[in-house]
Amino acid sequence: MDLKKAASYIDALYEKRTLNKRGYIAATQLQEFGTVVDDDVSRMLSLLVRLTRARRILEIGTSIGYSTASMATVAKGHDGKILTIENDRDVAQQAIEHFQRAGVAGNIEVQIGDAREIVPHIQEHFDFIFQDVGDKELYPLLFDDCVRLIKPGGLLVAEDTLFPVMEPVTELSGRETRSVAAIHKFNAMVANSSFFDSTILSIGDGLTLAVKVR
Repeated sequence: MDLKKAASYIDALYEKRTLNKRGYIAATQLQEFGTVVDDDVSRMLSLLVRLTRARRILEIGTSIGYSTASMATVAKGHDGKILTIENDRDVAQQAIEHFQRAGVAGNIEVQIGDAREIVPHIQEHFDFIFQDVGDKELYPLLFDDCVRLIKPGGLLVAEDTLFPVMEPVTELSGRETRSVAAIHKFNAMVANSSFFDSTILSIGDGLTLAVKVR
């Protein structure tokens, strides 16, 4: 099956959704910001939040807040709250404006700063963690903290986890090569962890789903 053709077909079916990537980006006033999830990942995040009825969600990497708003729109229905972390102050402010327009600002707390400095000091536990930080070298670096912060039965979701098979490493820059290596390390950590049952879905740029079993 042609996965790109399948993705285009599916996106066309859902293009009339109120919240979609194209419209979200069009309403963004900044010219430069981190990448946002594709629409298929947005739909999956919404479904996962609905299925798990997650009350406390941690998002590592906000960008302009498309994934955040996707989750919060569902979480709002069961009084769920999201703590999201973004390193760029201007981008975070743009995300906050999006949240206000979407009517979900009251369900989202934005912390501005470096995730590698913030996450290790978080003490509360979460039902759901979504990781999509721009610096992929943070994925393995923050893995132990994610294990610590997720409640048993909670869900760890990570975006871009099929980077290692998307492009030949020889065609990538030094930073991109390090990102691929970091993602591969993270994937191995998740797959071999006794804390999780997991798999990787071939949507977006690869989406890892991992349920904490102990």
